[in-house]
Amino acid sequence: MPIKVGDKIPDFTFKVPTDDGPGDMSTQDLFSGKKVVLFAVPGAFTPTCHMNHMPGFVAKAGELKAKGVDTIAVTSVNDPFVMGAWARESKAGDAVTFLADGSGEFVRLVDMVLDASAFGLGVRSHRYAMIVDNGTVSWLGLEDNPTQANASSADAVLAAL
Repeated sequence: MPIKVGDKIPDFTFKVPTDDGPGDMSTQDLFSGKKVVLFAVPGAFTPTCHMNHMPGFVAKAGELKAKGVDTIAVTSVNDPFVMGAWARESKAGDAVTFLADGSGEFVRLVDMVLDASAFGLGVRSHRYAMIVDNGTVSWLGLEDNPTQANASSADAVLAAL
């Protein structure tokens, strides 16, 4: 059953791009004692993700943080090198933390697997955004159509805050 409001985020360690190569970030470090907006995309650089979903979070980062958000993070079933390139290309700076789920383990733990094999993409993540308070999901916006970014947009998150 997919993760839902009231559920705890499972223990997991993401790979993150750093200047020194891939690093680790645990869900404990990311969520403990913080209000975090986590959004997930089917793939870095894919059209909706790169041209619609990510830009909204970069542009609205200040507004989100003004409403008490400590961290904005994005995850995708991509390796940390791709996520690092996407961070640079999207000009996210320090506004968004990029979390690589290269083997799709986190997406399986939260049961948000999107089978995009028909499009040559394999196992990916459904598109969603969530507000996580101290490790517990307090709001979730899940897209019905992975090519849309409405229910999981920065504006939808702002409205939920």
